Amino acid sequence: MRKRGQNNQDFFDRMRFKYRISVLDENTLEEAWHVRLSRLSIFLYVCMFIIVTFFILAVLIYITPLRYYLPGYGDEGNRETVIAESMRADSLQHQMDRQIAYLDVIRDVIAGNLDTSAIKPLDSIVIIDKQDVPGIEQSERERQFVTQFEQEEKYNLAILSNTPKNDTYVFFRPVKGIVQQHFDAFEQHYGVSILTSPDESVLSVLDGTVIYADYSFDQGWVIHVQHEGNYISIYKNNIRLLKKTGDIVHAGESIALTGDADQRDKQFYFELWNNGHAVNPENVILF
Repeated sequence: MRKRGQNNQDFFDRMRFKYRISVLDENTLEEAWHVRLSRLSIFLYVCMFIIVTFFILAVLIYITPLRYYLPGYGDEGNRETVIAESMRADSLQHQMDRQIAYLDVIRDVIAGNLDTSAIKPLDSIVIIDKQDVPGIEQSERERQFVTQFEQEEKYNLAILSNTPKNDTYVFFRPVKGIVQQHFDAFEQHYGVSILTSPDESVLSVLDGTVIYADYSFDQGWVIHVQHEGNYISIYKNNIRLLKKTGDIVHAGESIALTGDADQRDKQFYFELWNNGHAVNPENVILF
């Protein structure tokens, strides 16, 4: 019986034994090319080929878009990209629909088929669209937001006494900001325009009752509050109303939000009226 060590030696000898592979010319039978390979060298060459191929494929997949075609591949930015492209496509579709409608109107005008009685001003169309904006009829989520907002301590100013003594009233500043345009009755500017931060809280200047709360095309969301002493405060260019008509409000209580970062040309506008006459807010309120 042969020893185990000898068997191993025979195995390595067979692995190292080289074979000659020749390529002969068919016509002359002369050797055109030859190579000497052993079983071990063939195994090493195959392993090296597999490793190099794997490395090349890995690099190609990493630096080229081929990775997006692999099943199960996920990229953190893919979701945001898809959402952004979907919104862009929807916007382009909306713009194309409007362009088609515009061309239809032009075609009808040229052909003389347009009924002028069916034409509506642009302002009316925009106002009709704005009626769909939720505001007066609040959803459950909006009601929860308003409730949480009103319960914050910084806006809980109801404990402060604002009872007038000897016809003297203490007015709260309606909003934090910088006065950009002052009161000027000669220019029919009966209030002050204030530059505010986005989503700034609008506060009631006195105790009172909301007598008007609605949307205006020119002035955004508008709210009017009736106070004692025949004072009426008017708050314009808001982006959200937190109160509705008939609500009782306290001095310093948040009634709306203003400051839209996308519409800086529409600054918050505040008016104060007494017995039908405009009052310069800067005479009674420290801005």
